[in-house]
Amino acid sequence: MNKDLLPIQADRPDIITSEIEAIHFYRKMDTKATVQEMIAGKYVLVEEYYSNGLEVLSELKKNLLRKYKDKSFQGQRDYRSAFREASHRLLIKVKDNKLVVKKAPTIGWLELLYPEVSEFYISFPDVQGMNSSWQWYQKGIEVKTLDINLHPFYGTYFPTRFDHLKLFDKWLKKYEGSKEQVIEIGVGSGILSFQLIQNGFENIFATDTNKNAIIGVAQESKRLDYEENIRLNHGDLFESCDIKADLIVFNPPWLLAKHKLEEGIDKAIYFEEELFPRFFEQALEHLNDTGKIVLIFSNLAQVVDEQSVHPIIDELQKNNRFRKELHFRRDVRASSKRTKRTDSRENEKVELWVLSPK
Repeated sequence: MNKDLLPIQADRPDIITSEIEAIHFYRKMDTKATVQEMIAGKYVLVEEYYSNGLEVLSELKKNLLRKYKDKSFQGQRDYRSAFREASHRLLIKVKDNKLVVKKAPTIGWLELLYPEVSEFYISFPDVQGMNSSWQWYQKGIEVKTLDINLHPFYGTYFPTRFDHLKLFDKWLKKYEGSKEQVIEIGVGSGILSFQLIQNGFENIFATDTNKNAIIGVAQESKRLDYEENIRLNHGDLFESCDIKADLIVFNPPWLLAKHKLEEGIDKAIYFEEELFPRFFEQALEHLNDTGKIVLIFSNLAQVVDEQSVHPIIDELQKNNRFRKELHFRRDVRASSKRTKRTDSRENEKVELWVLSPK
């Protein structure tokens, strides 16, 4: 059912294919001086051992933390932005799909994402991200609400906490409406669509702006034998959607963006101000008269900033399109039993909203 996806090419980290002027970093070099040069705008090339790159990043972190001491949410965001800008000047060479340093990890994405390039430079943080992603892809993530392991494609958001999935699963078990047509906006790693299929929903139109999400869910749908139940579309919100649904499911980003969003995972975490108004306007056009919208959300933005507007409440108060049927909340547990919650997320709750047209 997803033959139209064949032309989609995965998003991948930028690479440099030409020769570059860079500081070649070996063991026993002056790490502090090297970091200062990198902050000033010069490229640094990791040589000899993979761990040399880790050493440079460790020193960069120490350097920036001395400058960015604000522990607030915004302060930490500023620190991460500065770290990202400087750290992406730390490069490592790839030749024949392998990292050209000793004791480096084997990363399958280098071959799968760059089959046409035999030699190039790539940022060390991007390599770290691909290494982590490859490990998750290889071993899979256990999703207990599905009773299966998922293998998320590179550059695709996947949850590390599952309270919102449990909330959705609880609601699905009690749902008694039509299960013929469903639209999921922002399919991500496919978990909600797969929950819908396992609970008897027949035809799902699932969309995402992230090409890698669409590629990954297409692969997983084939592996799990769900292809006949799901039609995938790369596009914004209801773009190219030609059906009216009994149910529209949306697990949107939970934080309002205060920076320019990048493609991929960034848009799974942060939303632009016009996202929710556009969603509600278009959802009304694609919902059957007796249909429902299910939104899985969080109060995280309000925990971080009490003045932050809750976009679902804002819609219900300002417009005459939908009425609230249900609103469930659930405490968010730490991702590990060993984690002691001392940050702003200790008061976070996940939410499930069920709306119907007026």
